[in-house]
Amino acid sequence: MREPAHLAGGALDREILSGAPLSLETGPRARVPLRTKIAYGFGSAAYGVKDNGFKYFLLLFYAQVIGLDARLVSLAILIALIADAFSDPIVGYWSDNFRSRWGRRHPFMYASALPVAVSYYFLWVPPQGMSQTGLFWYVVILSIVIRTLITFNETPGAALAPELSEDYDERNALLSWRYYFGWTGGNAISVAAFTLIFPAFVTLAITNGQFNRDAYQTYGLISSILIFIAIMTSALGTHRYIGKLKAPPPKRMLTIRKIFAEIFETLASRSFMALFIAALLGFIASGLAAGLAFYFSTYYWGFTSAQIGILALCVFISAIIGSALAPLIGRIWGKKRGAIVIGLVAFTGAPLPIFLRLIDVLPANGTDFIFYFIVIANTIDVGLIICYQILAASMIADLVEDAELRTGRRSEGLFFAASTFMRKWGEGLGIVAAGLVITSVGLATGAAQGDVSDETLWMLGAVYVPTILTLWLSMIAVISFYGLTRSGHEDNLRRLKERPTEGPAQ
Repeated sequence: MREPAHLAGGALDREILSGAPLSLETGPRARVPLRTKIAYGFGSAAYGVKDNGFKYFLLLFYAQVIGLDARLVSLAILIALIADAFSDPIVGYWSDNFRSRWGRRHPFMYASALPVAVSYYFLWVPPQGMSQTGLFWYVVILSIVIRTLITFNETPGAALAPELSEDYDERNALLSWRYYFGWTGGNAISVAAFTLIFPAFVTLAITNGQFNRDAYQTYGLISSILIFIAIMTSALGTHRYIGKLKAPPPKRMLTIRKIFAEIFETLASRSFMALFIAALLGFIASGLAAGLAFYFSTYYWGFTSAQIGILALCVFISAIIGSALAPLIGRIWGKKRGAIVIGLVAFTGAPLPIFLRLIDVLPANGTDFIFYFIVIANTIDVGLIICYQILAASMIADLVEDAELRTGRRSEGLFFAASTFMRKWGEGLGIVAAGLVITSVGLATGAAQGDVSDETLWMLGAVYVPTILTLWLSMIAVISFYGLTRSGHEDNLRRLKERPTEGPAQ
């Protein structure tokens, strides 16, 4: 007899503690033990660290510290994104069809751990004396390598969520842990950078360690170690479930044409396209916001490194807010409605402080009010953004069974490859846009804090606010076309149970 759903998690924990063979449920009421959720989620810390570096530090480091033209940094990121267009779907499809004694997902996760950690370290220690052209190609090559290798962990790792549970609400809980560690892992590095690393590299010549290139070598080393630990923890922590995960489809003759035909067939639905376009718009906005975040903190608000460190520290609170709120909102309102309501509040509120400064409502920089106002507003808003992202990711997980009904194939890897693709492309394009904004408003390369004119800073805000609002509100409009509800998901599960040996729907 099946154990009641509300006791299933405890039973699984007892099995793990006793060393008995695992009996993970895979039905619609499946519950996943807490330690497995934590191990599964912690793997995303690797992506969070990499993402944090690319979004927040890469443009600032190469443009303001190393002296590479901001337009060349943006172009390097754009070239790496084009490479991602090929690697993401290939890795996702490959992991869906891969056969090994370690299952479909884990070989990719193990194989990526050391190479991505090493390559990430070298991104932050460019050789001395390189020309602009040499630095450009250095960033291009390492960006492509890092982005490709991180896909080998993030796509198969994230794809475990719909395999570990088919339950509508449990997937919210799984992905809440994934996003919690993704945000806190990357944010931990930011906090360490601004509270420990940068202050340690202040010199008589460089009064702000944020502009000392030697600080980034330490940053790169710590980040690389965390990336390696995160990937290995997740792979080892879920390794025991390999025998209970979904099997690959039967062997068949595959050609390049058939592979791409299957990819397009799997992803061909209105709900997926709504999520795809909405996520792309949202991540472009996220990349733009992240690429300019330290510019606003440093130049626009005039915060010190210690104050920026406190801002980053508060993101830990935001991650708790978002991760705790998402499962609750999903149960009360459903994923789509919850994402729209939370999104409207979060994304209209995000640029509000900058808009208030543009219309001269806020007091001058340097006052306690400014700092605490930004801290509180940012903490709440980032928490709501995380909640939105979890709900949107869980909506993608529910499309797995929807596609299986149409195609007869389990394609978790392909769907989460599409998610990774959207995230990397969107945020990468946003960072490219950030570089163009910096150049267009005339913020000079290498400018010190306090050296940027009020006119330039006003123009920075005036360009940023309408741009970011347009992107985010367009995203909310597009996601409204997603059509899969809780009842629709449960109906898909029922129909799959009724035809366990059938092929693709005709």
